[in-house]
Amino acid sequence: MTAERILHPRLRDRVVSAEAAAAWIAPGETVAMSGFTGSGYPKAVPIALAQQIETAHQAGQPFQIKLMTGASTAPELDGALAKADGIALRMPFQTDPDARARINAGKLDYIDIHLSHVAQHVWFGFYGEIDTAVIEVTAIREDGSLVPSTSVGNNKTWLDLAKKIIIEVNEWQPADIDGMHDIYYGTALPPHRKPIPLVHGDDRIGQTTLNCDLDKVVAVVRTNGPDRNSPFTPADETSERIAGHLIEFLKHEVARGRLPANLLPLQSGVGNIPNAVLAGLANSGFRDLEAFTEVIQDGMLDLLKSGVLRYASCTGFALSPAANEEFKRNIAFYRERIVMRTQEISNHPELVRRLGCIGMNGMIEADLYGNVNSTHVMGSRIMNGIGGSGDFARNGFLSAFLSPSTAKNGTISSIVPMVSHVDHTEHDVAVVVTEQGLADLRGLTPKQRARVVIDHCVHPDYRAQLEDYFDRACRDAYGKHTPHLLPEALSWHQRWLDTGTMREG
Repeated sequence: MTAERILHPRLRDRVVSAEAAAAWIAPGETVAMSGFTGSGYPKAVPIALAQQIETAHQAGQPFQIKLMTGASTAPELDGALAKADGIALRMPFQTDPDARARINAGKLDYIDIHLSHVAQHVWFGFYGEIDTAVIEVTAIREDGSLVPSTSVGNNKTWLDLAKKIIIEVNEWQPADIDGMHDIYYGTALPPHRKPIPLVHGDDRIGQTTLNCDLDKVVAVVRTNGPDRNSPFTPADETSERIAGHLIEFLKHEVARGRLPANLLPLQSGVGNIPNAVLAGLANSGFRDLEAFTEVIQDGMLDLLKSGVLRYASCTGFALSPAANEEFKRNIAFYRERIVMRTQEISNHPELVRRLGCIGMNGMIEADLYGNVNSTHVMGSRIMNGIGGSGDFARNGFLSAFLSPSTAKNGTISSIVPMVSHVDHTEHDVAVVVTEQGLADLRGLTPKQRARVVIDHCVHPDYRAQLEDYFDRACRDAYGKHTPHLLPEALSWHQRWLDTGTMREG
């Protein structure tokens, strides 16, 4: 790595190997690392730490850490530490299969939390002190300030509160990303908070770099490694139909005068279906769109390039390798149209409500009345976590949850009598969309919502079965407002566990 990335002489003197840096982390520490959806996470220190943990375990010595990040990371961080049995506690969001397996086996404690809550809960002291922060940056300026890389996440909080700081300076990250970030230092603890002075989604209210107490920096590590996000699967017929239903609904809302012609700021969860929605918007006729979201993925980059999207505000990227190369190749263009913020701003409930965001997120299942489960399979096994979907669902102008109507080769219905785990209550869910159709739940009573969901969202293989349940519930339930047959409400899930299918007979 060239010295130009580390311009502060005092920090240049602290350059060490990843192994030497990892040695600063002791068993039992709470370690806060950068990273958000496979971008901007430290590439070398976690691997070195995992190796040291494995060596300790081979010698019969206990060695685990409590790990916090912005959101999910990548195999070099979550994967390496999970395989080494090096994580005692993980929060707030993860997607790694090894970590997930350990969580669901009861071998790794996990706290699922709204992404907007993480920074402030740490400031409140809810999770104890942060011992070490490990932060990837693009460069260190002459004054010791840090140029963030491809995610910001909770890095400001980690740097402010950690007792020790380890910095990875990654030359793979484009130097020209400098200037894309907007780090706001105006937050305070209650009751002394002031309004956040952001009026438009692309306003800049902070500075382009992260502050860093140089006395806390114990090590600087030079790296040159790529972010790792999986390529998106090309849109199939199911995802295209889901996207088509949602886009047609948005056009209808514009025609009814409930949305402006350029909609309201968009938030999109990560995944193939939200990416298909973004791809559909490119050919929808909408123009001058805006995005105030957590993550920029391939589809949003395409919208910026085509001019359909005017700007995007985010806290990190989730770009495929090909999209990453496009971003780096034309970074001057994107730097004028992308603002990267701290996670506590990108997901801030008051800003989401004031800007009137349109939230588009995936789900595992929804029930008759519009309750949504976005985190747990069969009520008990965590998939990834709630992420930021709740921040936008409860506070946005409009919240849409998207899913195919079936899963596991049709053996699971995504629309069930009662969800096996509730992340988003019926009060926060406006629209449910499957490839079968779209259910607009706004202004409807519980029983009216049930009829709309059955008529528009349920797969034909399960429609009669769900109609039968609902009809009998309306007749026999303890109450008639939100009718449920308690012995049967979760029987579909139990049937799948017992027989491998939710179908009756």
